[in-house]
Amino acid sequence: MERYFQPEIETASREQIRAWQDEKLVKQVRHVWEHVPYYRRKMEAAGLSPDDIKSSDDLSKLPFLSKADLREAYPYGLLGVELKDCVRIHSTSGTTGKRVVAFYTQADIDLWEDCCARALTAAGATKDDVCQVSYGFGLFTGGAGLNGGSHKVGCLTVPISSGNTERQIMFIRDLNATVLCCTPSYAAYLGESMKEMGLTPDQIPLKAGIFGAEAWSEEMRRSIEETLGIKAFDIYGLTELSGPGVAFECSQQSGMHINEDHFIAEVIDPDTGEPLPDGEQGELVFTAIDKQAFPLLRYRTRDICVLSHEKCACGRTHVKMSKPRGRTDDMLIIRGVNVFPSQIETVLLNQGYAANYQIIVDRVRNTDTLDIQVEMTPEMFTDSMGEISDRQKKLVEGLRAMLGLTAKVTLVAPKSIVRSEGKAVRVIDNRKI
Repeated sequence: MERYFQPEIETASREQIRAWQDEKLVKQVRHVWEHVPYYRRKMEAAGLSPDDIKSSDDLSKLPFLSKADLREAYPYGLLGVELKDCVRIHSTSGTTGKRVVAFYTQADIDLWEDCCARALTAAGATKDDVCQVSYGFGLFTGGAGLNGGSHKVGCLTVPISSGNTERQIMFIRDLNATVLCCTPSYAAYLGESMKEMGLTPDQIPLKAGIFGAEAWSEEMRRSIEETLGIKAFDIYGLTELSGPGVAFECSQQSGMHINEDHFIAEVIDPDTGEPLPDGEQGELVFTAIDKQAFPLLRYRTRDICVLSHEKCACGRTHVKMSKPRGRTDDMLIIRGVNVFPSQIETVLLNQGYAANYQIIVDRVRNTDTLDIQVEMTPEMFTDSMGEISDRQKKLVEGLRAMLGLTAKVTLVAPKSIVRSEGKAVRVIDNRKI
C-alpha cells in the first residue's frame, strides 16, 4: 500500500495544484519586486512589473536567474527578508568563484523538511524505522534536510554524517538501521565494504535507501540494490532552492515527483531559453513560489532532463522529472561529441565493473584525449596481461558504441582509485579551454 506524508497535497487534483501555483506565483513576484532590488532591476530591464504576472501562464515573461547572478549578488543581494528574520544559511560546494550562499527563515526550513519527509515516506519510512543519515552535515544541505525530514516522519534518526565507514557499518548492524541516506557512490562503497566482511544482503537490516547529490545510472541502482538488499530511491535538490527534496522517487522508480506546491518546473531549450513541451529533453528551470528568504524566480539549474504529466500508479499527481542525464555545464565536449559521465558508467556497469572509475580529459597537439581508468573487482583481478588486455578491448568497443568515439581504457587494481565519502570526483579535465 502506497504511503503519503501529506496525502491531501501529494494527491491533489491538477486543477488544485494549478490554483496553488497561480496564487503563490503572483504573490511571490510582488514580494520579490518589493524586497529584492537585484531582481527588480532585471524585471525593469525586461519591461515588466508585477501587474504583468497574473498566473503561471505568464511565467515565461520573467527573466532567468543563473549561478552567475547568485555569485554577483553575493552575499545579500538576493535576500528577500530582513537578515534578522533568517535562522540559517547553507552553501554550495563550488570550486570556482564565490560560493553561493542560500538563506532560510524558520518557515523555509519547515517547508523543506516537509518535502524531505514526503521523500522518506515514499521510500517506505515510518515512525517504526531507524534512519541513518550519512550525508555530510554543515554547509552542505544533504545532512540537515534528511535529518529534519526523518524527524518529521518520526523515525529514530542517526545523524552520523559522512565518513568513518567502520562506524557506519557498526551502527547499521547494531541499531538495525532500515533506511540509509547518502550519496550513491558512498552507498556503493558501504555495500562493497560489507560484502568484503562476508555479509550477505539478508544479513544487512537496511530495506531502503535515498541517494542523491550526484548523478547515478539505473545500472548503479541495480548494483546497490543487489549488494545491500534494499530498494534504492533517487532524490533531487539544489542548495539554491532549499536542498534535497525538491523532487523524489515513489515506489514506481520511474522519475521523481516535483513538489509542485512549492516549486514550478519548466524545461527550456538551453540555447534559446524557449520553454519546451512535456517529453522533450532540455534544461530544467525552477521557480520557488513560497520560499521567503531566498525566493529565486526562473533559476536555471543546468540539469538536462524531461518532464512528464503521465498518471503515476503511486497515486501522486505532481509532475515527474526524469533522472538528469547530465548537466549543460558538466557535459564534456570531446572532439565535437557530447559526452556525459553517466553514459560511461552505464557501459562499465553493464560489463560487470563496480562504479569506481575516473575520466581524464586532456588536449594533446590540439586534439582532445579521453582516458578512463576503471577499477577491476577482486574477482576480475589477475596477473594475466592477456586477460586484462581482452577486458580493456571489450570496454573500448562498448564505449565506442555508446559514445561514438574511441577512449583509452586502463584497468587498475581493486581499491586503487581514491574512494569518495561525499560527491565522487569522476572527471578531471586538464584541457586549457
